[in-house]
Amino acid sequence: MTLNFKQLTFIFVFILGINECYSQLGFSHEIGVIAGPVAFQSDFGVRQDFETNSGNTGIGIGIVHYINFAYRADCNCYSTDTYFNDHFKLRNEISWNKTKLNHFGKWVDASRTSANAERLRRHSGVAQNFDIGTQIEYFPKSIRDFQGFAYSFAPFISLGVHFTSYNPTVETTYGDGNIENMNNFYQPWVNAANPDTNDDPFLFNGSGTGWSVVGSVGTRYKLTVLSDLMVDLRWQYYFNDDVDGLDHNLSSNKANDWLVWLNFGYIYYLD
Repeated sequence: MTLNFKQLTFIFVFILGINECYSQLGFSHEIGVIAGPVAFQSDFGVRQDFETNSGNTGIGIGIVHYINFAYRADCNCYSTDTYFNDHFKLRNEISWNKTKLNHFGKWVDASRTSANAERLRRHSGVAQNFDIGTQIEYFPKSIRDFQGFAYSFAPFISLGVHFTSYNPTVETTYGDGNIENMNNFYQPWVNAANPDTNDDPFLFNGSGTGWSVVGSVGTRYKLTVLSDLMVDLRWQYYFNDDVDGLDHNLSSNKANDWLVWLNFGYIYYLD
């Protein structure tokens, strides 16, 4: 956990340094809160299965900060009229999400009465992630015009990179309930595991850190002169497969963990 804290601190200080550079240029700031449901896509359940997608859902919350290039806080005036200043914002974020994970789909259907089916039914987990990152947001419409109430909605797309500290939990009520007893878990995972890696190579019940890429599409709604409502749909892809606490070696494991987050937010203009 010490290593995780040091890494998160470094990323946070780095982002603060970027913000300070832009602040020296006089650009204005916005701050807000976001929250909404998360659909976590992992090795739990069945790929492209509606029950899995709807069942493994959780919640996410966060604090966002924006650099607004269209307006200068030092002179209470608009900045130089360039395409970049009028169509881009820099978004910094600290967020947290948590999802309870269970197995859904055909392999745990009530018609299946095997021991392995029961092992899957009894196996659950919790994915819990803390994120720090930055995204660049592109607004096709003029940011200046939106701030001047020329229109009510300002759609946007964004792309960025987040640093994630993840802390999944592995649980089972099968057998003696001991997560170190491999007889309590789906046996094809055990048989496909590489015994040279460690005792339980397909389970991860601890903490770790990694990077992820984040993309979203959304819109703002002009509420008042100094505030907006926001909604966006995020896709976040992690560059490892331990985020959910499960990384089995079967051929069905084709992708790393990822999530979709529909969040709603309130943004306030500081300057």
